[in-house]
Amino acid sequence: MNNAIAQTTALLSTCALLLTGCGGGSVTNTPDNTTNNTTTNSAQTTTTPGVIPIGIALAQTSNVALLGQEGFVGARIAEKYFNSKGGINGTPIKLITQDTSGDEAGAINAFQTLINKDKVVGIVGPTLSQQAFSADPIAERAKVPVIGASNTANGIPEIGDYIARVSAPVSIVAPNSLKAALKQNPKIKKVAVFYAQNDAFNKSETEIFQKAVKEQGLELVTVQKFQTTDTDFQAQATNAINLKPDLVIISGLAADGGNLVRQLRELGYKGIIIGGNGLNTPNVLSVCKALCDGVLIAQAYSPEYPGEINKVFRQAYVEQYKKEPAQFTGQSFAAVQVYVEALKELDKKSKISTLPLDKLRTELNKQILAGKYNTPLGEIAFTPVGDVIQKEFYVAQIKMDKDGNTGKFVFIK
Repeated sequence: MNNAIAQTTALLSTCALLLTGCGGGSVTNTPDNTTNNTTTNSAQTTTTPGVIPIGIALAQTSNVALLGQEGFVGARIAEKYFNSKGGINGTPIKLITQDTSGDEAGAINAFQTLINKDKVVGIVGPTLSQQAFSADPIAERAKVPVIGASNTANGIPEIGDYIARVSAPVSIVAPNSLKAALKQNPKIKKVAVFYAQNDAFNKSETEIFQKAVKEQGLELVTVQKFQTTDTDFQAQATNAINLKPDLVIISGLAADGGNLVRQLRELGYKGIIIGGNGLNTPNVLSVCKALCDGVLIAQAYSPEYPGEINKVFRQAYVEQYKKEPAQFTGQSFAAVQVYVEALKELDKKSKISTLPLDKLRTELNKQILAGKYNTPLGEIAFTPVGDVIQKEFYVAQIKMDKDGNTGKFVFIK
């Protein structure tokens, strides 16, 4: 994921003179290894001219890396693809990566480095909504555009004028999985809900799920709380199973959520399980393995979407990883695509190589919100506040292979 892209290297030689590292803050770039860069004066630009730097602030470490790593994959595929098409009217983009880890401090540090040291034109990230509520205000104060690629909690775009997202809000996506569960088993009456109480997104998501349960006239028999760092769920699972629920809904992350699924099955629960967006990754399969089978998860992306750009993205992913891409990968690709297409349009209006960095960031933010984009997610646009406008949504069910170690998300009609 962190290898330099071959097409970028070829383009640098022809584009090196397009953007220069002058002291006024015009677009430049940093070396690949951002974590080892020496500190520069905030009034100066960084050291490698000839590229347009876009920040990628996602989790590479901690339990959140199961989600963040997928985002890096999608962003890297986008970087390679769009640079092979000429980048920004002849100038390549360069992804500058910073690890947000799994907490708010990690996201804050990543954003500060990307903004003040790496001098990116905009940022994709962070991984979690919990992190976004802490890090996005830093970008807002600095007037740096942010596109969330996996932030679906209520209130994210409302953080500020420079905050947008390509990840559809949980209020739109989550109820679809409940409808799918009722279609599979119309006799569902009792529902048990589990959620990670230390995570802003999961607290937001469970509220949506609980509201949808009540609107469907179902009985919410218990609400069990846990932490995203927990590994033992025996007490909560036993308490819920004793109430004989027909359906279990889990709002957690891949590691904790996967372990909860496994322990529910080991303790004898045989009903339908719905996983929230935090379980929406093939990385969960290595956690609950054979016991993942049958879990339902609502989706904002499908590899089967027939759009041309999705075919390109899907082919590139399958060729490299020998499996189908997942939602977070597609959303990160889409986020980078939005930056590329907005930068192209802006460059046609006013050559971005002539704009001071602060002016470029402001004008880019305006262009992002004004555009329409045909992405792997389908055609998307943005509301004035920065929320994604998206039409296509899905529900997938995990189908594990006979070996119990591998499986896939099968989209249901």
